[in-house]
Amino acid sequence: MANVTMTVNGRSVSKSVEDRTLLVQFLRDELGLTGTHVGCDTSQCGACVVHIDGKSVKSCTALAVQAEGAEVTTIEGLANGGDLHPVQAAFREHHGLQCGFCTPGMIMSAVDMINRHGAGNLDETTVREELEGNICRCTGYHNIVKAIVAASNQMAG
Repeated sequence: MANVTMTVNGRSVSKSVEDRTLLVQFLRDELGLTGTHVGCDTSQCGACVVHIDGKSVKSCTALAVQAEGAEVTTIEGLANGGDLHPVQAAFREHHGLQCGFCTPGMIMSAVDMINRHGAGNLDETTVREELEGNICRCTGYHNIVKAIVAASNQMAG
């Protein structure tokens, strides 16, 4: 067993976990943050994307102990109280979700993408290339891409 301490969605947490506990299991099972989905267990689908120290990571590929001392943000940590994050709002406005299973990972990937490229600097081609590691089983990519570009432009002002 290892003791792991990290900041999750702005809140410091410390728990004992088995050394082999995946970060996604820690978030869901130990902290009750079930917005991070487990889709494939093979790092192919992207449903489990979270941010570790501001960078997009598939949480099924990281051990909880690897996040020791890190700042972790999940889909639950994006909204500001009752105000949705601009990417969340754009997904709703542009119908960027269907069944919703891939949505948390898509949104977390989109926020990372906008942060890396700069608000207002995304086009559909870039978004489609960057979403390569995220799978939507409903094939809703067109509206997802529209939502991400719209959010990027809206965040630019």
